Amino acid sequence: MNTDASTTDMDKWLSEKLDEMLPDKLQQIEEAKTPSMAIIATKGTLDWAYPPFILASTAAALGWDTSVFFTFYGLLLLKKELPCEVSPLGNPAMPMKMPFGPKWFQNISWPMPNLIMAGIPGFEKVATGLMKKTFKNKGVATIEELRSLCLEADVKMVACQMTVDVFGFSRDEFIPEVSEYVGATYFLPVAQKSDVCLFI
Repeated sequence: MNTDASTTDMDKWLSEKLDEMLPDKLQQIEEAKTPSMAIIATKGTLDWAYPPFILASTAAALGWDTSVFFTFYGLLLLKKELPCEVSPLGNPAMPMKMPFGPKWFQNISWPMPNLIMAGIPGFEKVATGLMKKTFKNKGVATIEELRSLCLEADVKMVACQMTVDVFGFSRDEFIPEVSEYVGATYFLPVAQKSDVCLFI
């Protein structure tokens, strides 16, 4: 009996079988895998608070493993009292539309020069109030509601410990559901392994 020939035939047969079975097996593994998403939230204004919470709650609703790393001003979104405001100053893309009055009045975009926005005391409070009223009129959830949805859906809320230290925050200021207080070295591997990674 020729052992070399038998080994070659066996290797050939095994290679053919692997080529035949491997694609199906890899597809089964891929289909069984839970998708994951990592978000890095860096901003704490009202307009920038919506994207991380909308994306995280949607991903979690789809069954994805979702983590949000809150750093720098984004860390404010983990506070018990959300201080979110919006500033139209230096934001030329922001339309100033009125959330009240007849439709024709609501459809007017009011271009506000930076001089007016910077010079009128309390303008940011007015802009914040108008934006909140617009969201409410359109049936959009509040930041608090979106954050609660994320927590109910087991989105992991991760706080940047360096930012906590730099800004002199106390952990008592944040919601108790914060899962970790960590640095970038902890979160980077999470981001590396995720299917989707977003910087907001």
